[in-house]
Amino acid sequence: MSGTGGATASGGGLANTGYLHQVRAEQLTMVQQRAPREPAAWPHQVGVIPPRAQSFQYRAEAEELRAAMRGGGTAVHRLTPAGTYLPVRVLAGMGGVGKTQLAADYARTAWADGGLDLLVWITASARSSVLTGYAQAGVELCRADLDDPEQAARTFLAWLTPKAAARPCRWLIVLDDVADPGDLHGLWPPASPYGRPLVTTRRRDAALVGEGRRRIEVGLFSEAEAVGCLTTSLAAHGRHEPADQLTALAADLGHLPLALSQAAAYLIDSGEDAAAYRELLADRTTALADTVPDALPDDQALPLAATWSLSIDRADDLRPAGLARPMLELASLLDANGIPKDVLTSRPALAHLTAHRTRAHTHTGLRPAEQTAPVSPRDAERTLSVLHRLSLIDHSPATPHQAVRVHQLIQRATRDTLTAHRHGQTARAAADALIAVWPAVERDTALAEALRTNTAALTACADEALHRPGVHPVLFRWGASLGESGRVAAATTYFRRLSATTGRRLGSDHPSTLAARGALAEWRGEAGDPAAAAESYAELLADSVRVLGRDHPDTLAVRRDLADWRGMAGDAACAAEALASLVPLVTRVLGSDHPATLATRRSAASWQGTAGDAAGAATAYGRLLADTLRVLGADHPATLTTRHNHAHWQGLAGDAAGAADEYVQLLHARMRVLGPEHPSTLWTWHDVAWWRGEAGDPTSAAHTLTDVVAACRRVLGPDHPFTFTSRLTQAHWRGLAGDATGAADSIAGLLPDMARVLGPDHRDIRTARDQLARWRSQAAEQSGHTTPPG
Repeated sequence: MSGTGGATASGGGLANTGYLHQVRAEQLTMVQQRAPREPAAWPHQVGVIPPRAQSFQYRAEAEELRAAMRGGGTAVHRLTPAGTYLPVRVLAGMGGVGKTQLAADYARTAWADGGLDLLVWITASARSSVLTGYAQAGVELCRADLDDPEQAARTFLAWLTPKAAARPCRWLIVLDDVADPGDLHGLWPPASPYGRPLVTTRRRDAALVGEGRRRIEVGLFSEAEAVGCLTTSLAAHGRHEPADQLTALAADLGHLPLALSQAAAYLIDSGEDAAAYRELLADRTTALADTVPDALPDDQALPLAATWSLSIDRADDLRPAGLARPMLELASLLDANGIPKDVLTSRPALAHLTAHRTRAHTHTGLRPAEQTAPVSPRDAERTLSVLHRLSLIDHSPATPHQAVRVHQLIQRATRDTLTAHRHGQTARAAADALIAVWPAVERDTALAEALRTNTAALTACADEALHRPGVHPVLFRWGASLGESGRVAAATTYFRRLSATTGRRLGSDHPSTLAARGALAEWRGEAGDPAAAAESYAELLADSVRVLGRDHPDTLAVRRDLADWRGMAGDAACAAEALASLVPLVTRVLGSDHPATLATRRSAASWQGTAGDAAGAATAYGRLLADTLRVLGADHPATLTTRHNHAHWQGLAGDAAGAADEYVQLLHARMRVLGPEHPSTLWTWHDVAWWRGEAGDPTSAAHTLTDVVAACRRVLGPDHPFTFTSRLTQAHWRGLAGDATGAADSIAGLLPDMARVLGPDHRDIRTARDQLARWRSQAAEQSGHTTPPG
């Protein structure tokens, strides 16, 4: 327009008093669209609430959210009392747990109940999205200018603030999927007695909670909810599956709502049944991306495997930059239900993080020197905190043995991104980390159990990597730990499987195969078959001499073990002779102070005593103890064992009181070094009682052993072999204290337990039967009756 004079118009119209030139239609339309609009009438909705999932499950978190959003009232639409303000509620949890569905369910219910004048739903994955949503609301409700989204958003937020003379607006604003707390800087809804702000996010940052903000943790489905989700989705398409298969499938998917929904869609689209789908999941060659349907249900935006990728990238950008992904890769190979913190902050773990720091994110501002600088334990702990803040892991420092938990599907999705080479590197780093923190003496039984469980998880997904170039030491430590914890049958089974696997993969002559055969022979003997152990060691010795040579340290160790088990099988004289001739050879090859030399001398002294020379054994152990103290120190496990054996032979040589005194001193040392509940400490406590009895006080021995038995039941369990031994010894001294009937009754109650656990032919059962016959006979004599049938 040109040459116009003064003109006015109202109601959003156009006025002209001059000449109207030709105007293109789209220009006129734009001018008309930018004209101020009348505010929308209430009730009004801005944005679209996501549709209700077909398999939506009402859950405890929904009721918690409703109670929180009504401020303790009984109706969803009830307002907070005048002058008070409802805190922002933040639904937080890992991707896929159903936060958006919970928020949408609440929003739909509140809207349908008529308790809202305004509902605003904004997908808040970026600051620009929040600004756009607020600006749209500003345009529709308070005539804001859409050309300036920042100003329009501020106008809308100012409009929400209660004003004394204005009609109150009852509003609900949902900011869904906030990716970064910084995106909401200056954009949080204002405090209002009429407003209900609701946020969903994967983040757990402190900035999202605090004054005026309260977090509600959204977890996984319960088993019933997970099965209900699958059942409902399948039934809607006329599909029905056995309840046990659906329960098992729900467990395979870790009760994750998104995974359950996509699995149900896969079953419906493919026509496969739940059992076939579980086989697909169990196939380690199948990527997680191959287990979702081609078309996602319920307007879902991402397949399962991609759900967490953005969170991982964002975590990698946070300080310490570049460490989140390699840390998650390590955790993806370990136990989903709990990884000890020390494993992920150990030297091997730090070396792995240093070598594999993500360098693609150059915008983080890391200088080249910083990218290659060694990662510190503090860096590792901060990285765990970052992953926790992004809901990729649960990090609980207060429970150090299970400090890190990771959902099994996040683990699998992470493993799927690894190349074969990177997978092998990460697996060996995880194994190195486990062995680095595994104590030689397992005084903390909870830690030992956690390490065994994590090794089992690592083996399940990286067994091949742990056999190249040889068997990783963690696999031997795992089996030994099983046996040391009293599960000797499990240790035997474990090493039988390991020796077979190693022989198949590496060959029968590989050193790892020979070592696995040796471990199998040892635990066969510990499980009660010393003759089989001796036979296995004899076969192993021939192969070790052929493969390694006569003077190889491993060959010498096999010779020592063979002599020990021949002695345990009943030939003490042969064992003593073999070990006496072995000591000079081991000393020549390894040196007089080598731990293996000291161990060989220890065995030689024991079998010297068992062969009939108790005094000679006590003297030999006295000399050995002095050398062991000098070489290994007073607190070394081998030193404590030598003290134990010296006291034993001192007692058998005739000095029972001296043995009892020495065992008391050893008990204090083991309690200090190993702890009061370590199996070796309990064994020493048992021997204190034994030698007190031998020194002439059977009543004290029986009373002490009552306490030992109670401790063994509590610490080791009622079926542990040493618990059986303690019960048998307690019965022995009870009988010698004059209660033959009580001793017989105790052994009669013990025998069924021993037979059930150890098998009817175990050597300890034969001993118990002999003891039962003895005490029944004495009980019969004391009562003046003939011996009852045994």
